[in-house]
Amino acid sequence: MQLESVVRPAEFDVLRIREDFPILNEKIHGKPLVYLDNAATTQKPLPVIDALRDYYLHHNANVHRAIHVLAERATEGYEKARQAVAEFIKARSERQIIFTRGTTEAINLVASAWGRKFVRAGDEIMLTEMEHHSNLVPWQILAQEVGAVLRFIPFTEEGILDVRRFETLLSGRTRIIALSHMSNVFGTINPIKRIIRMAHDRGIPVLLDGAQSVPHLPIDVDFLDCDFLAFSSHKMLGPTGIGVLYAKDHLLENMNPYQGGGEMISTVWLENSTWNEIPHKFEAGTPNIEAAFGFHAALDYLQSIGMKRVTLYEQELTTYALNRMKQVEGLNIYGDAPERGGVISFNIEGLHPHDLAQFLDQHGIAIRAGHHCAQPIMRKLNIAATARASFYLYNTFEEIDYFVDSLRKARVFFL
Repeated sequence: MQLESVVRPAEFDVLRIREDFPILNEKIHGKPLVYLDNAATTQKPLPVIDALRDYYLHHNANVHRAIHVLAERATEGYEKARQAVAEFIKARSERQIIFTRGTTEAINLVASAWGRKFVRAGDEIMLTEMEHHSNLVPWQILAQEVGAVLRFIPFTEEGILDVRRFETLLSGRTRIIALSHMSNVFGTINPIKRIIRMAHDRGIPVLLDGAQSVPHLPIDVDFLDCDFLAFSSHKMLGPTGIGVLYAKDHLLENMNPYQGGGEMISTVWLENSTWNEIPHKFEAGTPNIEAAFGFHAALDYLQSIGMKRVTLYEQELTTYALNRMKQVEGLNIYGDAPERGGVISFNIEGLHPHDLAQFLDQHGIAIRAGHHCAQPIMRKLNIAATARASFYLYNTFEEIDYFVDSLRKARVFFL
């Protein structure tokens, strides 16, 4: 994603931002915390922590079901959070916003509620070879249940989707395309607009896994024209246990409910029931109300900074980190896409990523090591695992210097 350079790092007051994140003052093994595991989950600013506390102090009640004051406050806050999500991704209506437990449940919701109704034996579900398990396993389950066939857009040595191969894979049997907007392994920002346009030319809906993109890029679902978008609060400064499925109205109207129970119904008889209006049709039971309050605060926090500013700052951080890391002897970086986000997967020759992660932890540095819920990627790369550093708006260039210096120390220590 190319954005005009309207802000330079010097204008981005990262030190002021860091004051809002108390956990960044933690000492790990006596060393200052350097948190570089943001692709897994992000830290929470004080406004989010305060929103959770405020909810329990002043608003705690169930939503939508009572007329007393606390319930009205809780319901108002919960629905304002939905409106905030719609505004953040520029959805046309809050009706298009379904609260889920996270990206994983949002994708499972589509695979179940849409897939079981519209995908039949012999139909094709198109994914990519770089998907997180959350956007792979639900479609495997659906395909096994109904007899559908999975097709995969391959990626190149650079961690870039082979779009020309995608065109040849499309067929009259393709029922849906589901793919990540940004890879959690390579950091690749996929050419979503182009893929969606080619899919829609053939009447095929597209689901985007936005777990890595929505927290880091300005998102406009109308501009992208995606049919479904799934993302999580906890990867964008908010609480765990809440996420979002965005979908176009006509798709939600025609989908079956995902779960049955309270709130998702209109009327209930002993023998049958009718469904509530969207979005409530897909939100059975008591939701994660306090997390919605916290999520709203996280969205307000990001909006106050500006997503273009966040993106540009992260681009500077990532470019700096890549240049510094390439100077470390024996370090291999996976993925070299021209359009990428702040995720860098790498290995040091002769050093297991788990050993490296443990060494860095002793120096106060938190990274991820493993297959990153993307075992097919590791298999294609012919490796068992990688180390992964991922950045967010509160990381600094000084932290990257310390991280790279520690990589050199790890190489000397182990090799």
